[in-house]
Amino acid sequence: MWRVFINSMPHTKHILRLIGRREFVDFPELNLNGMEAKIDTGAYTSSLHCESIDVLMENGKNVLYFSLEQDQRIPHRFENFSVKKIKNSFGEMEERYVIKTPVKIGRKKILSSISLSNRDSMRYPVLIGRRILKGRFLIDVNILHTGGISIQKLKHLINPKKA
Repeated sequence: MWRVFINSMPHTKHILRLIGRREFVDFPELNLNGMEAKIDTGAYTSSLHCESIDVLMENGKNVLYFSLEQDQRIPHRFENFSVKKIKNSFGEMEERYVIKTPVKIGRKKILSSISLSNRDSMRYPVLIGRRILKGRFLIDVNILHTGGISIQKLKHLINPKKA
């Protein structure tokens, strides 16, 4: 099955990588490394768990502060953020703060829009949606934590004579 699919894949401007249904991701600008993320093609937007979110006025401009853990001493600070209506896991629309920050999945570092929400009731603190995935990754739901193996390498492993 893989042989037929890989050989008929359209060319993209990105090197496609294979990932599993869960991957470890990094948020370099937030100093977060090795966070387990759920890969969810049913979700458009990616989401990061936050414990507290505050917007304060500084020099006439709104500034977003958020903490990822209850005992976090210094909250993260973003001057550039937006508020968007996003469908939650129950299908209801809710307003969320959205930041732009790099996300590293395997070897790929992608500037991404990430919504901030309380994911206490969810199993994973990070959800990676299809907006980040599209054109960059193929997902195999049978595997976990691949680190983003390149499709070229996978082609070589499956059929070393043609790769």
